[in-house]
Amino acid sequence: MKKILAFASAAALGLGLAACDSPSEEAAEEEAEAMEEQADDMEDAGMITDEEADAMEAEADDIEDAAEGDTDTYTEGMEEAVN
Repeated sequence: MKKILAFASAAALGLGLAACDSPSEEAAEEEAEAMEEQADDMEDAGMITDEEADAMEAEADDIEDAAEGDTDTYTEGMEEAVN
């Protein structure tokens, strides 16, 4: 679990700094998608629990939202309600 959180935090920090323009935004979105796929793969392999996978996917969603400049609490709340 600590490795997962460290990876997610490092990715969030690095991508948050890199998400300044369109190519960086695209890279951040691709990294977030890769994180989600990794979480699914790790869960399927029994390496992590469903809750841990959900946490990784939520972190990936936060990275993607930040890259898009969508940090509005209202918008995030609406997305959570829909999903």
